[in-house]
Amino acid sequence: MATVTVLSGPERRRRWASSEKASIVEESLRPGAVVTVVARRHDVHSNLLHHWRRQAKRALEGRQGLKLLPVVVTPPARSGSQASGSIEIDLADARVRVDASVDEAALGRVLRALGR
Repeated sequence: MATVTVLSGPERRRRWASSEKASIVEESLRPGAVVTVVARRHDVHSNLLHHWRRQAKRALEGRQGLKLLPVVVTPPARSGSQASGSIEIDLADARVRVDASVDEAALGRVLRALGR
């Protein structure tokens, strides 16, 4: 038997807190997630969830051109070729490898220059 929510009074639309929207959008962006399944689980129409995802993407892009990128976490290499706490960033036409002592401002300038 399905559960039915009856909305009474002058307010007919549900209000979603920003934290609720963010949580649902984050869940829908996980690898292997299906938007319609996530929407159904949270009793949201899939078109509304797509709208929230577009809003989130625009908000991220508005912050200094940030974009969502896939991340792959791999176990540390057994050989001594990589420093402890190192990170490797593969871009379309370049690979950037830095260790834990990298200057954040300098790394940001390098990534912005490669992104152009």
